Amino acid sequence: YSAKDSAILIKMKFDNILSEVNGFGKFQIKLILIQILSRVTLPCHFLLNNFIAAVPAHRCNISALDDGGIFRNLTLEQKLSVSIPAEQDGTLSSCQMFQQLQYQNLSGSTKNSSENIFTVQCQNGWVYDNSTFKSTLATEWDLVCSRKGINKATATVFFIGVMFGAPLFGFLSDRFGRRPLLLVSYLSSLMFAVLSTFSTSDVMFAILRFFTGMSLAGISIISMVLSIEWFSIEHRTFSGVIISLDWTLGNWILVGIAYCVNEWRMLILAVTSPLILSLIAWRWLPESARWLMARGRADAAHHYIMQCAEMNNRSACMATITPRTLLESAETETETEDKKYNFVDLFRTPNIRKLSICSGILGYGVAFIYYGISLNITGFGLNLYLTQFIFAFIEMPMKIGLYFFLDKVGRGPGQIWAMLLTGLCLFINLFVAKDKWIIRSVVAVLGKALSEASFTIMILFTTELYPTVVRQNGVGYTSFVTRLGASLSPLIMLLEDVWHLLPEVTYCAVAVGSGLVALLLPETLNTRLPEFIEDIEKPSKINKEEGDSIKITLNDESDT
Repeated sequence: YSAKDSAILIKMKFDNILSEVNGFGKFQIKLILIQILSRVTLPCHFLLNNFIAAVPAHRCNISALDDGGIFRNLTLEQKLSVSIPAEQDGTLSSCQMFQQLQYQNLSGSTKNSSENIFTVQCQNGWVYDNSTFKSTLATEWDLVCSRKGINKATATVFFIGVMFGAPLFGFLSDRFGRRPLLLVSYLSSLMFAVLSTFSTSDVMFAILRFFTGMSLAGISIISMVLSIEWFSIEHRTFSGVIISLDWTLGNWILVGIAYCVNEWRMLILAVTSPLILSLIAWRWLPESARWLMARGRADAAHHYIMQCAEMNNRSACMATITPRTLLESAETETETEDKKYNFVDLFRTPNIRKLSICSGILGYGVAFIYYGISLNITGFGLNLYLTQFIFAFIEMPMKIGLYFFLDKVGRGPGQIWAMLLTGLCLFINLFVAKDKWIIRSVVAVLGKALSEASFTIMILFTTELYPTVVRQNGVGYTSFVTRLGASLSPLIMLLEDVWHLLPEVTYCAVAVGSGLVALLLPETLNTRLPEFIEDIEKPSKINKEEGDSIKITLNDESDT
């Protein structure tokens, strides 16, 4: 090999060491199991607004109405008929009441045929149907009718918190390590979630949800990167899919807890409780040896690699590997040894700039579509809990099939087709009438499964695309724009007041557009994780067969 190729061989040696100590053994399984405790809380909080912000059936409160004695002697049905107008389908209006009591309606007709009858907004609050929910944000602070936008905004504020937390925790974990920042995420998420249950106003609740989202962002991005960095090349696809099953498990847990707990404050406490176990189990979490080596901390990296080798029964492989040899394997050009990387490095040079822009657009589109479907589960004609259960249930077989597809075909084609087919499902539902809820639900469930597939691929894809020295920064940046899409997605439903099909048309267009952007990203199937930005700007020309001989060369002590 030339001197240039020799430098490449040295950089890439960590993957060979990881394969030698078993890149998928008891050590990696322990890592996944520990992180399940925290990761199951993510879907519980990210989709929590489906339940805590649910809007039950409601009507104007007429208990204060009294015009001198006639009204108080009427039955409840008669009181409603003279005080609240009826909609076209015969149901009582949710937001309007008569300006003056209409006693002529007692004749039997509840239709409001006279154009001279004036209606006003509810004057004395609302009465809610408590048969499904004991209390929600909507019933707590009357976030209905003219204030329904505030109810939708609580989800947006949460995702804005996630949006800002992602790059913050990405930067800090690239600077100080994955493990300590996970602890910070656990503690802050638990603290702000508990504090939010003591909110005395919608503004206070929104502020605390912002900080809860910011804290949970750390768990979301750091746990994924930490896991991927401990898996060998041939097991990365499996690891990405198996980790994503935490989301499915959390979805199931959310449905079960929400069905049993119908008071919003207690529901938040219930779905946050697994973080207490995460704090206890944190002591057994390893630091990323790949990150430690990139930082030149060979002794600490050697310590964790020895732990991995011992747990995977590969201690003999570590006989000739010392902290010094590990440090040599991580060396690169002198000018990059002590460099501290930041977000600017994601856009400094041409190839990584293109990668960052395209992955950002893709992440935005994936989240925009996923949460557009997931947070609109009342729009398909089924019971709220049943819809959420079906959406959660379909994820398991989809992800199992996704593993085999990604392992054979690749990330790029999977990402493209998942997004385009999601757009097709949304397009089909544009032409299905609201009353044909069975067809709408089937198409919606298929679209939800495809959007979940695109989200799973996107997370694995972007984690593999960025080099180790800026991987957490890159994933943090991608998560930032991803959560921007998630934060805007709930508000799109307010566009139905402009045109009832506008939200669906918007989701469909974004799905197709962002799916096509994935064509510009390089394939990462069976490729080594890049360690430095130079590996992207000047990619190795050594092909896969030569890579196999590299592994043999590096394991031969005399050649080393």
